[in-house]
Amino acid sequence: MKHQPELIVDGGHELGEGVLWCEVSQSVFWTDIHAATLWNHHPASGVTRSWNMPERLATFAFTVDADRLLLGLASRLAFFNLKDGGIEAIADVEEHLPTTRLNDGKCDRQGRFVFGTLNEAADRAPIAGFYRLNHDLSVQRLNLPGIAISNSICFSPDGGTLYFCDTLVNRIMCVAYDSASGDVGEPRLFADLATQPGSPDGSCVDADGFVWNAQWGGARVVRFAPDGSIDHIIELPVGQPSCVAFGGTQLDTLYIISAHEGMNPAQREIDPQAGGLFAVRLEETRTRGLAANRFGA
Repeated sequence: MKHQPELIVDGGHELGEGVLWCEVSQSVFWTDIHAATLWNHHPASGVTRSWNMPERLATFAFTVDADRLLLGLASRLAFFNLKDGGIEAIADVEEHLPTTRLNDGKCDRQGRFVFGTLNEAADRAPIAGFYRLNHDLSVQRLNLPGIAISNSICFSPDGGTLYFCDTLVNRIMCVAYDSASGDVGEPRLFADLATQPGSPDGSCVDADGFVWNAQWGGARVVRFAPDGSIDHIIELPVGQPSCVAFGGTQLDTLYIISAHEGMNPAQREIDPQAGGLFAVRLEETRTRGLAANRFGA
């Protein structure tokens, strides 16, 4: 099957990330991390808007209150009110590690926020980690190996498998995830990208349990079957896709956000749409996504 990506918002974001579809507002949200800005686009009206953040916004999640977001800022977690812009602090993260910041995150099927951090130091030592924000707002480190760049966090439809990766290692891992306690098992290899173009970035899971992964530097999104084999590839007109999410009224549109981080002027000239938001219509394939889990649900 051949799909034509459509440029929806030509945002030119340096580091567009964390795309999510809100089924309540029927709109798509994403962040430009380095610009410390939250973005939103409503396809039906064509309206695009944004909110400035007090520091870099790495990741976010919806909550049971449609007007309230859970923010994963560079150094801390907080709630954000979409109506009045108010911010309510929750907790600082990795205060003892001055070179790390939050990076990727998703809510599990029980409405707890699982997120990871990233080491910005030049040596990229694997000192960052994975955490969970519980319903009581306590932050708990997951028993997973240290990493340099957390990514690909998503959950199987039944919530029993957690997918994740260290982008620098070029492998997507998976682990048994106890949906009641949130305990994790022993990590195992899900997909090895060592011989593939690009590196694993943000992921989502469709209703059939297939994992869709944006491959940074690979100019493509790959759909992996539950056994880790490559099922389908969508080629993109931009080199650095960073995150994917299903949206639309039937959850049959794949939204893809991208970035131009690290590109020089010559590279930007041959990749002019880098940093844009794209959509791929999948109606004819009968592929459907899952609604984003909400914190507190």
